[in-house]
Amino acid sequence: MALPYQPMMQLSGILVSLLGWVLSCLTTYLPQWKNLNLDLNELEIWTMGLWQACVVQEEGGMQCKDFDSFLALPPELRISRILMVFSNGSGLFGLLLSGFGLDCLKIGERQQGQKKRLLLFGGMLFWISGITAIVPVSWVAHSTVQEFWDENIPDIVPRWDFGEALFVGWLAGFCLILGGSLLNCTICSTEVHPSSVHYTVAEQQDQCQHLETETRP
Repeated sequence: MALPYQPMMQLSGILVSLLGWVLSCLTTYLPQWKNLNLDLNELEIWTMGLWQACVVQEEGGMQCKDFDSFLALPPELRISRILMVFSNGSGLFGLLLSGFGLDCLKIGERQQGQKKRLLLFGGMLFWISGITAIVPVSWVAHSTVQEFWDENIPDIVPRWDFGEALFVGWLAGFCLILGGSLLNCTICSTEVHPSSVHYTVAEQQDQCQHLETETRP
């Protein structure tokens, strides 16, 4: 028998996962993975993402240029692009599976075993999506820190700094993992109440007594 708060936990899990998936897609296409402030020209800010590099001017204008070659990118950006696309795909698939497994959905309400398996697979896909979103963001952040504190680079050379997309990506990964955990918790949070067990036993005893009376000559 499902606990009273189980449908609410399922709905909360899928909404948090939906938020994480939207943020993950936003992180993938935002060009602010890295920011570069030039001391010589403070009116311009250079940004770099997985797909393009942009120049933001103080007047509000923004010019972007797509990367010409995938192989010409740094290793962390190449792997990050693959992992983020995989994260978006697995998150979308997890939304579809867990959506059909919700208890509030009337479709397949007699097949509770299959709906639980859909929720389990959906929650696991959200975990995978969250991990594959956190890994590339953390990798780019780690490489940015290493380059920033590299003593071999002269001090006059501008250094890349964290962009806004990195923080959005960390939040997306956290939401996906949290949403998947909530969905998987609802699968384990089933219990049988003593009142329902007593009622079932009493009903079976009444049926047995009724059969005995009918079989007597």
